[in-house]
This record gives sequence, C-alpha cells and structure tokens, in this order.
Amino acid sequence: MAETATAALPALPRSVTRGHEARHLLALPADVVVDEVEVLAMSRFVGTRWDVVPAELPGADVPVGRMAGPGEPGVLRLSRHSTLTGPYAPAGQGFDPGLPAGTQLVFDVVTPRERWDDPPVPGEGDRDGLARSFPGGLPNREEERVVSWLIAAARRLGGSVRLDVAGLWDPAVPADRRGSGTVLTPDPAAAVDLAVFSDVWLDPQACQQVAQAVHPAAALATEGAEYQGPPPGLAEGGLLAADDLDDDERRALHARADDVDIAALQAPQVLDGYGVVTDLGPDGYVTVEVMGETVLPLLLRDLPWAADGCVAYHVRWDPPDVAEAQRERPDPVLVAARRRAAEVVAGMSRALWEAVGGEIADEADFLVDPEDL
Repeated sequence: MAETATAALPALPRSVTRGHEARHLLALPADVVVDEVEVLAMSRFVGTRWDVVPAELPGADVPVGRMAGPGEPGVLRLSRHSTLTGPYAPAGQGFDPGLPAGTQLVFDVVTPRERWDDPPVPGEGDRDGLARSFPGGLPNREEERVVSWLIAAARRLGGSVRLDVAGLWDPAVPADRRGSGTVLTPDPAAAVDLAVFSDVWLDPQACQQVAQAVHPAAALATEGAEYQGPPPGLAEGGLLAADDLDDDERRALHARADDVDIAALQAPQVLDGYGVVTDLGPDGYVTVEVMGETVLPLLLRDLPWAADGCVAYHVRWDPPDVAEAQRERPDPVLVAARRRAAEVVAGMSRALWEAVGGEIADEADFLVDPEDL
C-alpha cells in the first residue's frame, strides 16, 4: 500500500475526551501504513473492528462500520470502551501536539481513565518509562492494556507515544486535571525474546543440534544433579505421625510405598518439556524452553494446526544483570551485551523455524516475518 500523504490528512482535534476518559497519541514515521496498525491491534484485542474505515483502506471489508467521508479519519474500535482514531497529520487544530521530529502519522487513542491510587514505587524496573509518564498512579485494567499495546506498537513500528494528553490543549480543563503529556520513544532493541509456535515436536537432542548450529555452547538442561543421599538429620528424632504405627502397620505402609515406586519406575517416561541453555559468558544466557502451549497469540488461534494448542519454542535472553536490563536507559555495557545476545536469539529462532515451520512471535505477541530476523 502506498504511504499516506500527510498533506491530505486532517489535523488533530483540540479535545476528544469526556471526564472519565484518558487520551494518548501514537506517532509513527512515514513508512508505516494504516493496515499495519490494524494488524497489531488485532494481535492484542479480540474485538478489533473498524467503526469508520479510513480512506487509506478502500478495499476493507466493512460488515458493521462504514467508509469515512472526505477529510474524515478512521475509527478502529479496540474494545467496547477504547477506540483508535486516525490517521491524522502531525499537527493540531490551532495547537502544537509536541510530537517528535519525523512523525508523519498520528493516531488518537481514547480509553477509560483507570489509575492506581498510589504513585509508582521508586527504584523498581521501568524499562518503558511509565513511572515518569504517570507520576500520580500507573494505569490499570483497560487503560493499562491499551497503554501497554501502544508502547509495544510504537516499538515495533519505530514510532513514539505521547501519553496522558487529555486536557492539555483544552483551556476549559483545569490545570490540575491535565495529563503529563510525556513523550516516550521505545527502543526496538530492548525487545529481545522471541517464540516459535509449531505443530512439530523436536526431541531434545534434535533441538540441541539446531541450537548448536547457531552457537556451539548450546547444551541440554535436562540432566539433574546426582543423588547425594538423604539430608543430614533426617533419621534423628521421631517420625511424626508414623510414631503411632505398630510394626504391622509400618510394614504395610512401606509395602504400599514400594508398590508406588515400582509402578513409577516401570511406567514409560513422558517428556512434556525441556530446555536448551547457551552460556554466553559475560553476556548472560540464551535459553530455549520447549513445551506444549494452549494460550497462543491471537492471530494463531484460528489456524487449524493451532486450534487445540501447539508446541512452543520460547527463545529468551537471561541478562547478566536483570535489574540493569529493566532500566529505561541501561548501562552501555549491558546494551552491548543485549545486542550480541539478540543476534543469538534471532539466529536460534530462525533456525528453529526452518526446522519445525509454524510462526514466530515477539514478546508482545506480534508475528514476525522470518526474513526479518
């Protein structure tokens, strides 16, 4: 689809909210098209549909809504109470929306204003900068879901968000009821983890071989520690409830326990999950966690091979310093480690997809084209 011409887009309205609503802006670069935003919304919200289809989507199926009129923005319903309206030009109707340079498309998001009563706890991990965006109380419930999606969408599309802008440009709103208007530009490199969803189960040794083709240090994590005997002091003192047993009862109890142990040893081993771990030294670890999964990204749930669940290969980075990795602006040493680890995560995810097929999703449950890894 051709890029949207900014000159043909309407300007942002000064006010669109009622007293119980919050307003946020999604600012995107010129190379983003409207249907990309729609797909990302469908990836997170079950009830996504166009109430008003923008002119940029002339071939859209409109079973419920209608096509936009000349100069009218589209309205994408995220849920019963939240909407995304646009695209708009990066300019307001008589005001400056304060968006980053390079913004070409803007979407206006209205959702219920739902905040925690207490301010954010200082010092906790805040990779996305939400604490400074909502100093009086973080979003929860519906607004939390919407804000989380906005940040993930901006990260995926190379854009920004301006959060909590309700009342900023409306002189009728008292100053103490206006939002913070904080601008966040999520770092795309901060999202490292990926997952491969497939209907093919790789045996542990096969998965290890796939991972080793990307990094030779990949090793199975299924071996347990050798048995070192009972813990010290176990035989000291009484046997609690067993002290009241006579000899016959104690022998019968041990016989039943032996029967359970024998049955367990004779039963076939069923492996329902395993892991492959790659030690990256000072860069931390990359783990491949393999398991059955029934809670899938929304866009996969209607696929025939995933209708009843599937196999998930979660490829994750375990940073050397977890707290530092969750900072909005982590130390450059950690950033360099993250970049190197991300290459391993991407390589293993691509190799697993080539081995088992299926689909790849990022940590926000947005699908990823293997060619982009």
